[in-house]
Formats: sequence, C-alpha cells, structure tokens
Amino acid sequence: MSGENDKIPFNENNYTHNINRDNERKLDRRGFMKTMVGAAGLFAVSTLPWGGVAAKELMGLGDKEYPHKKIADVKSVKVGDAVEFAFPGEHDSALLVRLSENKYVAYQNACTHLRCPVYWVKEEGDLICPCHHGKFDVETGAPTAGPPRRPLPEIVVKVDKGSIYAVRVKRYES
Repeated sequence: MSGENDKIPFNENNYTHNINRDNERKLDRRGFMKTMVGAAGLFAVSTLPWGGVAAKELMGLGDKEYPHKKIADVKSVKVGDAVEFAFPGEHDSALLVRLSENKYVAYQNACTHLRCPVYWVKEEGDLICPCHHGKFDVETGAPTAGPPRRPLPEIVVKVDKGSIYAVRVKRYES
C-alpha cells in the first residue's frame, strides 16, 4: 500500500516550512532608533504645556505675598537669639535670627545642598548645616563653606506693633 500518502509533502532539509515570513515586520537598528527618537519627541512635546504652567507659577512666586504670620513678640527675642517657625506653610521650616536691636533676618531652614536642617550657632555667628559641614552667612544667607552653592531662600519679615511677622519668601535667580 505504498502510494501518495507515504511521501513527505516538504523537503526534509527544510524544517521551517510552516513559517510564513511574507508579512513579517523588519526592525533593524535604524528603524529602532527612528522609533525611539519619535517616542522621545512625542514625550517632549506632550510635556510642554505642563512646563509652561510650572514656569508661569515659579516666576510669580517671588512676588507672592502670603498671609502675614506672626513669628514672635519683639520683647521675647533677645539680640543674637533665633526662633524656629513655619512659613509659608505649616510644614515649611524657617529660622528667624535677631542680629541687632532693629535688624532681623529669616531664612527657610533647609540647606540648599540636600535639604538638611540648618542651625544658628550664635558663638560662630553662622548658620550651619551639620550634614556636610555647610555654612551660610547670617547677613545674606549666602553659602560660605561646604558643598552648598545657592543661598538660603530669604523670608521677608516686618515688625509691626511690637510683633515680628513673616511676609513673603524671596526667591533667587539661579
């Protein structure tokens, strides 16, 4: 009973007879790179509106006045002493230092290097970040030693009727 049914319907040396490659996509290096550049461009264009919104918001922060917040009474802060407070929000740590009878400075209390807390060291006359030995000039908030490169954001204060108030955060141009 030999006949047609005993024959193998394909060449025995071709083991890929059942794979149809006619409609297969080819993705070589050039095609892959084009796809990746296109995806990156699409991502960049899709983020532009949000970047514009963020830039607009950040540009207005320097002029934004917050509700005035009482820090302390003048008579409770001696010359050379510091007072910790929160401004502009309740989780934004800040530090007020009374430099003389009528001069007060205040800064956001986070090092501009890695956001560690900054402390007033009266004996040295500096604001110190203990994490990486950063120092800031108390008069200006500018870094004087260590890794910080940007000044501490200054908080504008005013004295009114025997009390010290935080008014706004002064932003610096980078």
